[in-house]
Amino acid sequence: MVNPVVSSWRKTIDSKIVAVTVYGDKALVTRRGVISLTGEEKELLITPLPVTLEPDSVRVSGGGEVQVRLLGVSSDRIYTTEPVAEKVAQLTRQIQQLESDKRHLQAQIDALALQSSFITGLGNKTEEPFAQSISRKNLSLSETLDFLNFIGSQYSEYAIAAGECKTQQQELEKQLQPLRATLQKIQTPHSKESLSVIVEVEVSGAGEFELEMSYIVNRASWKPLYDLRVDSKSNTLHLTYLAEVNQNTGEDWIDIPLTLSTAKLGLGSLPPKLKPWYIDSPRLSANDPIAVQRSMSPPPSMGVLLPPVPAVPSASRSIQEDNEDSFIAAETVVTEVSHQGSVVTFKLNSSGHIPTDGTPHKTAIFQADYPCHFNYVGIPRLVSFAYLQAHVKNPVDGAILLPGKANIFRDTIFVGESQLTNIAPGQEFKINLGIDEGVKIERDLVERQVDKKLMSNQRRVTYGYRLMVTNLLNQPANLKLTEQLPVSKNEQIKVRLIRSNPQIQLGEMGILEWDILLAAQEQQEIYYQFTVEHPPELTVLGLDI
Repeated sequence: MVNPVVSSWRKTIDSKIVAVTVYGDKALVTRRGVISLTGEEKELLITPLPVTLEPDSVRVSGGGEVQVRLLGVSSDRIYTTEPVAEKVAQLTRQIQQLESDKRHLQAQIDALALQSSFITGLGNKTEEPFAQSISRKNLSLSETLDFLNFIGSQYSEYAIAAGECKTQQQELEKQLQPLRATLQKIQTPHSKESLSVIVEVEVSGAGEFELEMSYIVNRASWKPLYDLRVDSKSNTLHLTYLAEVNQNTGEDWIDIPLTLSTAKLGLGSLPPKLKPWYIDSPRLSANDPIAVQRSMSPPPSMGVLLPPVPAVPSASRSIQEDNEDSFIAAETVVTEVSHQGSVVTFKLNSSGHIPTDGTPHKTAIFQADYPCHFNYVGIPRLVSFAYLQAHVKNPVDGAILLPGKANIFRDTIFVGESQLTNIAPGQEFKINLGIDEGVKIERDLVERQVDKKLMSNQRRVTYGYRLMVTNLLNQPANLKLTEQLPVSKNEQIKVRLIRSNPQIQLGEMGILEWDILLAAQEQQEIYYQFTVEHPPELTVLGLDI
């Protein structure tokens, strides 16, 4: 840790994080701290800060009971030796305890081995006298079996107990290995790197002053996640909008108000300008290394502008609220003005608890119920059952649904994962709920006829298909049924739809679509017929239907 600088002209501010805005790959952190000024201060020091901080992004402001002019901001890197004595002692105690347990187990194993050896020796020594007693009929058969069972059971018990002790030893060794590695690592001298920010000031007198500082840090990100639960009884979609926040910035965000934003930091606030696009005839040979280098060189990089730092609401009462009448806003010498485009932001009602561990943490954004209606999609050429889809409309006054992974549930059954696209307020979208065996489709080839006579020197083959659609449900079902005809890639091969019932028009790429309303427990028949014509000497490939 860095000790505060004790000086009449430099003072260290004890600041804490009061708000965080997380972007796609960065985060905006706001700190606030209060200090008592004497009027002699020239610099205010904020430390330690994480090395993931971008120094050019630091912005400071403040106010209080005394007039303060903010003259400039600079940063400095600090290298300190991290105290490890307490960690070493704790790890050493854990290792000693585990090693003591291992020695105790080893003593048990040795004792069991001695007992087992004794039983073995006893068996060897009594083998010949025991045989003689049996031959002289001094021992009965039951006495013989009792003695053999005693020898065997004792030997078995000792072997089992020794095996259990060895297993426990192995488990202890597994616990000891990472502890020894950690102890060796922290005993190796190493320094911890951090940043400090120095604010140059002019102070007009004594009084309380509250400094607010914001900065951009790397290694932070968030992405939307969804739980979509479709209730088929109430025709309702229960949508849970989640955010997966991940940060390894070097600072813990514990009990901090979080804002999630879709702003793209670093892309610039101004559109790029086109430069002349020149073309010319080659003046150098293709093997000339200079010509090759120029043709492969990327365009020059373009500088980027960071968006301005938005105002962050206070997480607690500030000096301005406590001293409204005497509050004097700080005067900033240099003012930067930039423009931020329209972006989607989410200010979470609850405070975030996101440690700097690099693991994903889920936090809820909001929950909502949307009405929905269902329809079925059948592709009988591929599968004999229909797929259920839920159609949902995002309300006009609803929130925009950003692209993200969605876990889909149908009633209480997990259907699978999907990917939501960007869905604006007022936009309709659909959710695929998998196969529903309540709607059954049978597809049969009922006609394949080759005309014996050539028509205009063309061979004609007629195909006919029958589709039987059955609604096994106790409620009506809307079904979109899709079939297809072969598509010719040879102008000598002609494919024609000659009959369909119900009647429809042939769509692009040979697609046939029927919109069918099936009453509960109803069955309908669909039939279509098409021909394929080609010269008799021409072989048609791909007509394996």
